[in-house]
Amino acid sequence: MSRPATFNPPPGVKAHRLHTLRGDFAALEATPRGPSKGTVLLLPGFTGSKEDFISLHEPLAADGYRTVAVDGRGQHESPGSRDDESAYTQDELARDVLAQADAVGTPVHLVGHSLGGQIARAAVLMDPLPFVSLTLIASGPAEISPSQQQRVKLLRDALAVMDMAQVWEAIQAMEPPEDTDTGDLDTGLDDRADLRRRWLGNSPAQLIATGRQLCTEPDRVAELAALPLPKHVLSGDEDNTWPLPLLDDMAVRLDARRTVVRGSEHSPNTDQPRETARALADFWNTLHPQA
Repeated sequence: MSRPATFNPPPGVKAHRLHTLRGDFAALEATPRGPSKGTVLLLPGFTGSKEDFISLHEPLAADGYRTVAVDGRGQHESPGSRDDESAYTQDELARDVLAQADAVGTPVHLVGHSLGGQIARAAVLMDPLPFVSLTLIASGPAEISPSQQQRVKLLRDALAVMDMAQVWEAIQAMEPPEDTDTGDLDTGLDDRADLRRRWLGNSPAQLIATGRQLCTEPDRVAELAALPLPKHVLSGDEDNTWPLPLLDDMAVRLDARRTVVRGSEHSPNTDQPRETARALADFWNTLHPQA
């Protein structure tokens, strides 16, 4: 695998607040030096953040794409209620995505990793008009695997009786030394201090609500397939959250482009960012043949 990503934005990537009609969201953005082929909105997964895409900005900008990665509501550096789970229903999070798309300037290529893919799907089903395409990275058709459901249940049980700092310490005590996060749902970054800071920035209510969504998400592939929107299913060649046969079958059902990034697991965007960026740009370039 490639060297793990960090929380330090590379040259050409700026951090700012994305102002929307539904509030402000922390964002990392890069723009191409020449004419832009389009704008990309990137949504991170459960316990993740905008930094999970940090190594995609430069190669995608070099290919002519403006990229905007955001922290969702109650995620890392974006504000959100610490105790009101109703702020984090899937519909509410999907409306946030529609507001983000409007703020960056539609139409956009929408990309969601893991949980972010399911939120992206909900946004597109709510209103497909702002979007040029949808890419689901390591994000499956319905609920996560039984083993990952158990991990999420343990996390939700811990959050019910401990504060965020105590849960972080418990996670570190349970994980092997080489792991610095909460398991297969969130992998790839390598600075323990920054990972702890990110963890503490998350809203407990957000983690509980979205964790429940991951464990109960229905299969909405038929609804998504009915939309005349170009679709792309991308994953690593190993995934314990949604087994690859599920992702393969989903791509067939969606009539979607299918990409497997070799040498990567649940987070190809951090495991193999150059290859992931190439696959994304190749997909979008087919939609802009004259660009």
